[in-house]
Amino acid sequence: MRRVLLTGNAAAAWGARLARVDYVPAFPITPQTEIIEALARWIDAGEMAARLVTLESEHSMITAAGAAAATGVRVFSATSSQGLLYGMEMLYTVAGWRVPWVLVNVSRGLSAPITLEPDHNDVLAARDSGFLQIHCAGCQEVLDSVLLAYRLAEDARVRLPVIVNLDGFYLSFTREPVSIPEPAEVDALLPPFDPQGLAFRAGAPLSQAVAVLGGGPYSYFRYQVQLAAQNALAVYDEIAADFAERFGRSHPAVEAYQCDDAEVVLVMMGSFATKARAAVDRLRDAGRPVGLLRPRLLRPFPAAACRRHLLGKRALAVIDQNLSPGQGGVLATELAAALYGRPGAPLLASFIGGLGGRDIPPEELFEIARVTEAAAERGETPPPRLLYTEAELRELRKLQTIAAVERDRRGPAP
Repeated sequence: MRRVLLTGNAAAAWGARLARVDYVPAFPITPQTEIIEALARWIDAGEMAARLVTLESEHSMITAAGAAAATGVRVFSATSSQGLLYGMEMLYTVAGWRVPWVLVNVSRGLSAPITLEPDHNDVLAARDSGFLQIHCAGCQEVLDSVLLAYRLAEDARVRLPVIVNLDGFYLSFTREPVSIPEPAEVDALLPPFDPQGLAFRAGAPLSQAVAVLGGGPYSYFRYQVQLAAQNALAVYDEIAADFAERFGRSHPAVEAYQCDDAEVVLVMMGSFATKARAAVDRLRDAGRPVGLLRPRLLRPFPAAACRRHLLGKRALAVIDQNLSPGQGGVLATELAAALYGRPGAPLLASFIGGLGGRDIPPEELFEIARVTEAAAERGETPPPRLLYTEAELRELRKLQTIAAVERDRRGPAP
């Protein structure tokens, strides 16, 4: 095992290489293009026994990935933002085929307006597709999660595709020390894909096409996806335990930090959770009993594990890097559903931050803890709050004023 500096994108590429993937259908989109470029270099140099094909769109890319997986080969691809949405139709389709493969999504905010920086609205738009989701906070976790995702997807009790998500720019282009395991070590963890009857033979064709079904049979097939996703919770725990024993790195479905004696718990996903971890340390130094809970799995949602850590606490501050307009944060609603009606359910305060890559500085995390503690003291759940400063609002209004002056200068359109 060697330790090198890798970006999150490079770590994802190494995960695919160590998994010995057979086929990589691809289409470039910022900020994930570096993943495909790395794989292309290795394949061209003969360092990977795989085939990479550039398709004309993400829709075609996901179609090709699902079709290849249905023939019994190990498939990998990557996308981001608008690309994930462009292929959204086929996400539902290939998940319904029950074909196991891994798709890395490098999160980036969705237009309009256009941004190149991250939030989680792109990947959360896929939460009901049937793909499982693993969310990463660091570059080491990206590499490890790709390997875990293949074990999870290919398990006979699951057989569903998996999205491994990392934050664009904050993680995709950040270099961190990453331990790259030896190929033989990974082979012991992740044996060759056993398609269990899935194969393509020209002399004995077998169709896996989707028939047109009425409501009853259709409901049955969708329920099979639900049962497989539920199975994935226990299967993931088994795989994570095996991985920890082999490599000494623990990746539970839910990571709890300083939660045992915490009265207030911050809840976040993704790379910004590392900032929250540092904030918890400083709050602890100030004598405030605050903890952090980070779900790694979003689908299936680890509701029971969250309840074990959160029931009995005074309050939660859920910080979403997404916005469901008209409702609020997606993770907040997931946790509300998991905790509702349970004895000892804490007060839940919802905060929306990090949209389009906006930073969440330590001072805001301290203020979030203070606001949540005050709400628990009053016993009143505060309304969802968007993290936005007065200085940012003044800057936005300045830009709006400049735009209005320019419109007046030009006069009415001819």
